[in-house]
Amino acid sequence: MAAGRSLDLDDVIGDLRTRVVVCCGSGGVGKTTTAAALGLRAAEQGRQVVVLTIDPARRLAQSMGLDALDNTPRRVKGADESAGGSLDAMMLDMKRTFDEVVFAHSTPERAQAIMDNPFYQSLSSSFSGTQEYMAMEKLGQLRAEDRWDLIVVDTPPSRSALDFLDAPKRLGSFLDGRFIRILMGGAGKGGRAYLKVLGTGLGVVTGALTRVLGAQVLKDLQAFIAALDTMFGGFRERADATYQLLKTSGTAFVVVAAPERDALREASYFVERLGTEGMPLAGLVLNRVHTTGAKTLSAARATAGAETLAEQGGHPLAAGVLRLHAERMRIIEREQSLRGRFTAAHPRVPVVDVPAQPGDVHDLAGLRTVGAALAGG
Repeated sequence: MAAGRSLDLDDVIGDLRTRVVVCCGSGGVGKTTTAAALGLRAAEQGRQVVVLTIDPARRLAQSMGLDALDNTPRRVKGADESAGGSLDAMMLDMKRTFDEVVFAHSTPERAQAIMDNPFYQSLSSSFSGTQEYMAMEKLGQLRAEDRWDLIVVDTPPSRSALDFLDAPKRLGSFLDGRFIRILMGGAGKGGRAYLKVLGTGLGVVTGALTRVLGAQVLKDLQAFIAALDTMFGGFRERADATYQLLKTSGTAFVVVAAPERDALREASYFVERLGTEGMPLAGLVLNRVHTTGAKTLSAARATAGAETLAEQGGHPLAAGVLRLHAERMRIIEREQSLRGRFTAAHPRVPVVDVPAQPGDVHDLAGLRTVGAALAGG
């Protein structure tokens, strides 16, 4: 492959100061497998690990021999614990996490009122940005439990993988918006102060909303916002604390990509965005890289040899093998070129190549093979 700084992820997971590893990248590049392989390798080297996936696909559970994952960490059986480590895995349940936060930071009566509110039921299951915000909440919860010395986070696919970095700011903007403050009306000091400023304008706005939405719908919305406002200060504080955690030297971001034009374009976006945010980047995992043991035979020479055999009218099997080799070499050359462009654009980003596997990774043995490659093996 083209020259560039080499990444050895054993250096990352072997450093006890590293407490959080975040795997991000576009969809379909093997990000979930990378997170699982890193978690397993770290556990078998003696660390207490939990892998948190935000991707609703079942690949992580299947590769770890589990029937299913939910919002509770589950011990992965079959991991070698002889070095004193352990491995748990879980999948983010957005609504259940939101429910847990409500009950943890409200009185039982207020929590039940929020649960019964139709706007909460919509917000907690489908509101844009809720998944990313709850991912921040869950990461903060896992970190606070102090049961694990390493948390590996498998993020959603595509550019939304970094949306959780913006979640606290977006949520704060939503709450502090003028429309929300109007709806809160007389709820609390802030509402009363703002009511004085708005004067009769508030009555005009709420009157118009009543005509559009209906009195009961507006009442439900106001009740929901007033109830949730008592908790949102804590929401923001915890999310901001988690955000700051992601910027410390105890966190390492791993960008995962395939040797394809679109995937490496997305990887460049991730790298640049992480740099802008001041997030600690460990490096790039270039996954599913094609290799061959016959590197000295170029695509052009193999094609020429196949054509010569075809012209002579003999050795059809040998000619077919040469054509297959030529096609593979063209793939390898294209991947090398794309890799070279990335390293030229980001010369300070270390890269590790993970060879393409002969089949899907679906068990711990396959994860160990990938883990060895992540360490440059």
